Amino acid sequence: MDRHAPEKPIERFGMDILDLRQITPDQVVFWKWGVLSLNATIVFTWGIMAFLALGSWLITRNLSSGEELSRWQNLLEIIVSSMQDQIRDIARQPSKPFLPFAGTLFLFIFTCNLFAVVPGYVPPTASLSTTAGLAICVFAAVPLYGILKRGLWGYLKQYTRPTPLMLPFNIIGELSRTLALAVRLFGNLMSGTKIAGILIAITPLLFPVVMQVLGLLTGVIQAYIFSVLAMVYIGSAARVREEKNGEHGNRREKGE
Repeated sequence: MDRHAPEKPIERFGMDILDLRQITPDQVVFWKWGVLSLNATIVFTWGIMAFLALGSWLITRNLSSGEELSRWQNLLEIIVSSMQDQIRDIARQPSKPFLPFAGTLFLFIFTCNLFAVVPGYVPPTASLSTTAGLAICVFAAVPLYGILKRGLWGYLKQYTRPTPLMLPFNIIGELSRTLALAVRLFGNLMSGTKIAGILIAITPLLFPVVMQVLGLLTGVIQAYIFSVLAMVYIGSAARVREEKNGEHGNRREKGE
């Protein structure tokens, strides 16, 4: 193979748009000019964001408080109510402060993975840059919610519990779980895309359909797991004050 041969532009927009030699959609470049490039991750990420923004506007522009609700409003209320219940059960606190962040995380990842059945589409979550960005958002949200709920000093004190000797280990734990969030989502989505591509090349009739169904199921599960883990981290950072208040209240009732 001639190493100096010019690279051929990507002309395929079917299910195999992501060549088997290309690990992530970052390597699928649609347009390049100098140092600027437009890859599949950017294109599909902005496409998903535009879809969610437009869909939200269309559904919420005519909300009704009466007895007769549209099918889309019913669906929206079911989704929001389900997310509120999940957040409340995980955080053991009112869900309102956490719903915008955790709900957006779930809807974005879920929609990215759901569209994997569309020919020519590659989930942005199959890119480590996307999953790392989402994990960094969670990494920033944990201290933010913790400080808002417990104060700066109250939040920082948790890193020295049960003993100040645990400070470096607690910091390493914060960093490692952020890395785990990014790699877990990236690995599952990327591997599913590659396996589907391999089976398409070997058996283009039966197995790709099965893999698409399994990939869709995996994508939904991964969206749920990522959001739940994010809420576990955020809830644990913001829950201590609530538990302490509850303990003091119980002691006052007992006359201690």
